[in-house]
Amino acid sequence: MRVAVTGATGFVGSRLVERLQAEGHQVLVLARNLDRAARMFPASAFPAVKVVEYTPLQSGEWQQGVSGCDGVVNLAGEPISERWTATHKQGIVESRQLGTQKLVEAIAQATPKPQVLVSASAIGFYGTSETTTFDETNAAGNDFLAEVCKVWEAEAQKVRDAGVRLVILRLGIVLGMGGAIAKMLTPFKLFAGGPIGTGRQWFSWIHREDVVNLILQALTQPSMEGVFNATAPNPVRMAEFCNTLGQAMNRPSWLPVPAFAIEALLGDGAVVVLEGQQVLPKRTQTSGFQYQYSDLKVAVAEVLAEE
Repeated sequence: MRVAVTGATGFVGSRLVERLQAEGHQVLVLARNLDRAARMFPASAFPAVKVVEYTPLQSGEWQQGVSGCDGVVNLAGEPISERWTATHKQGIVESRQLGTQKLVEAIAQATPKPQVLVSASAIGFYGTSETTTFDETNAAGNDFLAEVCKVWEAEAQKVRDAGVRLVILRLGIVLGMGGAIAKMLTPFKLFAGGPIGTGRQWFSWIHREDVVNLILQALTQPSMEGVFNATAPNPVRMAEFCNTLGQAMNRPSWLPVPAFAIEALLGDGAVVVLEGQQVLPKRTQTSGFQYQYSDLKVAVAEVLAEE
């Protein structure tokens, strides 16, 4: 296949590009920062990768590159887990809503058109709850992240007007070296790790390799269409996650990180780690997807082995 990828220099995207090339596919990397992408994917190591500079919020010549691609993977978006200033909140929305709009525009204009768009969303779509269990059939929540996901997905849905198959993956917290775990390692190494906030909030996680495998399945399995939760089938409470991480590092995990400390660091963005949702991947499992990492202890051990 020939696959166009946005967000290719990110945590999930960079691994996806590696896997696509390893499996014999050609990759068109649509990158805002040409130099960074070229350093990350040098021609000597990535002969099947072509890097094209693009302006995600604007139409342009970059859109022509989508013509002739078999599939498109949309992973672009401003980081969520940072302090939400008014400017950053605007960037979170625009990078997803307008960025997806321009990508769908490129797909609609393409000749020939890609067969499929695999577009990221997030489990923030459902809102937060300590008691409700969510799957792909649940309606959207009403907080800021839910609203972001709604407009993000609404733009992706428009690709169907062009006769292109659409798969939306609502990502949970992605585990891998460089992801959520990497940010939590330092306090544990200093014997100061522990649950964040109450510890009762749900932590719906997925290993990065499983995310990539799910994207690859979505690209190649025509029967996959619509929304799929990209989470492992066994979500846990934050306290259990931190306890598992502490055991794997042979460190205590009893010292709670108070909510006010996270709020001081992230402001409104603290909701990402202080609140959560129990999300089950019912449609994902029904699709026949086989998880490589469905057990949290195995997933955490593999991530720490990368360090």
